[in-house]
Amino acid sequence: MPAGELRYPSSISCPQISQATETPMEEDEAWVWAQIKAEARRDAELEPALASYLYSTILSHSSLERSLAFHLGNKLCSSTLLSTLLYDLFLNTFSSDPSLRAAAVADLRAARVRDPACVSFSHCLLNYKGFLACQAHRVAHKLWTQSRRPLALALHSRISDVFAVDIHPAAKIGKGILLDHATGVVIGETAVVGNNVQFCITLPSVGLGRHVEIGIRRLVMEF
Repeated sequence: MPAGELRYPSSISCPQISQATETPMEEDEAWVWAQIKAEARRDAELEPALASYLYSTILSHSSLERSLAFHLGNKLCSSTLLSTLLYDLFLNTFSSDPSLRAAAVADLRAARVRDPACVSFSHCLLNYKGFLACQAHRVAHKLWTQSRRPLALALHSRISDVFAVDIHPAAKIGKGILLDHATGVVIGETAVVGNNVQFCITLPSVGLGRHVEIGIRRLVMEF
């Protein structure tokens, strides 16, 4: 298995557009996905015990949305909410809405650039529960806006149980979000969180109640 060739600079720059048929958003998504696969190949070579896990979650998939849908489906499934059902739900939602994929890429970049503990994009994708909770929430929010509220609330409940992050399906969150540590974050029904917001949690929890709005590029800290 070939090792990835990526080196990890302190800042991540956007790739240049190389194909006229791709939009900048699609080019950025493709670039980040290429880095994730290179990192997974490298990590599988360095740590053979993780090779099967990395293959099933990343290397066997053809796109970021498929990998993310598979990973979220396995994380959030239960004995009565099957992983196959969740995989189809996540994949159909991500595939049909480019803005959700763009938000996921922006969140990956936010973690990689702004969190010194984030050693790679793949580390964020696989292990950052704040990142995973945000991606699952966006699907729940999409369901909420489509008046599929029972399913949105069921998904919200699983997100809260698994990730200890409670974001109401009606809450609106932007992109480039970083939930640092994430445990205990509560975002209420009418809260609005803008782009490039970072939550830094150092003790039990931080909550945003009803009718709270946070603009772009804000840092929310709880001590």
